[in-house]
Amino acid sequence: MKSVLVIGMGRFGTYLARRLAELGNQVMIADKNEDTVNRLSHYFTDAIIGDCSREEVLEEIGVNNFDICFVTMGESFQSSLEVTSLLKDMGAKYVVSKSGSEIQSKFLLRNGADEVVYPEMDLAYKTAIRFNADNIFDFIKLGADYGVFEIKVPREWVGKDVVKANVRKEYG
Repeated sequence: MKSVLVIGMGRFGTYLARRLAELGNQVMIADKNEDTVNRLSHYFTDAIIGDCSREEVLEEIGVNNFDICFVTMGESFQSSLEVTSLLKDMGAKYVVSKSGSEIQSKFLLRNGADEVVYPEMDLAYKTAIRFNADNIFDFIKLGADYGVFEIKVPREWVGKDVVKANVRKEYG
């Protein structure tokens, strides 16, 4: 179980925070919209209403106490960049920021983000691979050159282990 802070409760931030909570993590949410925070707060360990681009709000939260801080603000790239930088300056252990483009990703990485997620590109990449072949059900990218595929098992492999199915001999 990890201690997680999610800043920005738009669609992506809300889905992310809820899934992290479902997986057993302690999740705190933060957003400047009071109605949004009040609507979602019962799903999470803690919630705060505040503008996280203000240093005093982040100090109150205690960002250095979280294993991971997610910046999922989408309305203003400048705000996202500022919050990312502030989090790192204030001792956040690991910062993951949402990006809307490749150039934004570069700026976020140069200004404090340990990792960047670019949902539209990531999902488009995964969807293209998934639907490029008839027998692929799912795909997880592990790096530039590696991935794990969930595939339809060929009939001749059913009931056999990897060695008996000659997977290495046939496919390397």
